[in-house]
Amino acid sequence: MKDVLFARPELGTHDGLSYALFLPDGEPRGGVVILHGAGSAKESHYDFARLARAHEFAALAYDARGHGRSDGEFGPDAVADALSMCALVSRHAPALALRGSSLGATCAILAAAASGGGVKAVVAICPATEDLLLRGVRAGRLEGFRADVERLEQWLQAVRVQEAVAALAPRTALMLMHARGDEQVPYTMSEEMYAAAGEPKRLLVLPGGHHRSLQHDLEMQNESLRFIERTLG
Repeated sequence: MKDVLFARPELGTHDGLSYALFLPDGEPRGGVVILHGAGSAKESHYDFARLARAHEFAALAYDARGHGRSDGEFGPDAVADALSMCALVSRHAPALALRGSSLGATCAILAAAASGGGVKAVVAICPATEDLLLRGVRAGRLEGFRADVERLEQWLQAVRVQEAVAALAPRTALMLMHARGDEQVPYTMSEEMYAAAGEPKRLLVLPGGHHRSLQHDLEMQNESLRFIERTLG
């Protein structure tokens, strides 16, 4: 338990992105890159990173552009940034997974599809479609971070999350998690993504909850790590 509660990360900056890297004492059994949601920061997911470390994974959480201590503005570079963080973790663990929540879950799916099978597993918690995100940007509902609004709108008009989901199989396993009580992203979006995905895939829709409840639920965190463990072998 001490490792989970008090493990301190290696802090650094790569290409203007501020990150925290948690390494286990021994050889990592794999790596997990953690993508936070809109207006959040890497520190919000240290609990999952420490748990992943306790499971002998190398875990990296980072501030997306326009968030926390990272430079720049959030925009179309989000996918390339996620893959850049994957390259950083691959120095310690070549078998990689992505775990994202909300906007970070959408970016994790897009990044995994762009990796061409380099990412072996994705855990997406309450992912949103590009249409919902685009409406949020135009209505000013995505707050708490710096964004290149014009380029972000153009990017969201061009991406197709459902197509990215379908492109994952069979090289990348997908786990979708959603709370029925999510007040920001309807749980039916995860159901639709699950229907579009090929095997291997898994869907967990939990009763009640809210948009952020599953991110920090210990049982769900362990469930996602078991999924990653099985996928990475």
